[in-house]
Amino acid sequence: MTDANLWSLLSRAFGRGVFPHQMTWVLDLPGRGLIMAPRTVAERLPVAADAHVLEVGPGSGYYSVAAAKRVPDGVLTLVDIQPEMLEKAAQKLRAAGVSNFETVPSDGTGLPFDDDVFDAMFMVTVFGEIEGREAFLDEAHRVLKPGGVLSITEHHPDPDFELAPDVARAVEAHGFTPEPPIGWRWAYTLNATKRHEPTPR
Repeated sequence: MTDANLWSLLSRAFGRGVFPHQMTWVLDLPGRGLIMAPRTVAERLPVAADAHVLEVGPGSGYYSVAAAKRVPDGVLTLVDIQPEMLEKAAQKLRAAGVSNFETVPSDGTGLPFDDDVFDAMFMVTVFGEIEGREAFLDEAHRVLKPGGVLSITEHHPDPDFELAPDVARAVEAHGFTPEPPIGWRWAYTLNATKRHEPTPR
């Protein structure tokens, strides 16, 4: 790898934007669990054991195993813009003995699913990376069942970190009713319930 390529990877990994699949080892550093543990994220999903859950931007699958085990009689669907990330996450899930999952490549602005399919959708340190956020939130509203939950977790030191009040305003404008965030200012989960009809803008 040339110095220029290495610098480009580091800039993408530690700057704003989509995290490069070549740097997934950073996502798996042991200290990450001290900031936001996989079990914590999974327990904040208000879902039944047979729920169909969509994870957007799973990265290396750091949170995917705990989420899949949260719905042992359901299905976890993983969506990522990078097929390489989906393969890394799938390997982690299989290594953990998890089989109730599927992977689907997509950029999030045109989710390849029918209407009213998922009981919940979640993402961790991904919301700030999404380009075309208006289209994404419309798609999130479309594919979630009425009463389904959009769960957004943000934590530092992610360079795309967004404050909970800003996230709440964004989702509320697209047909979701946000609940008070769980956690603290710099590491929180915001759950928002889908209303039957999106708010006209």
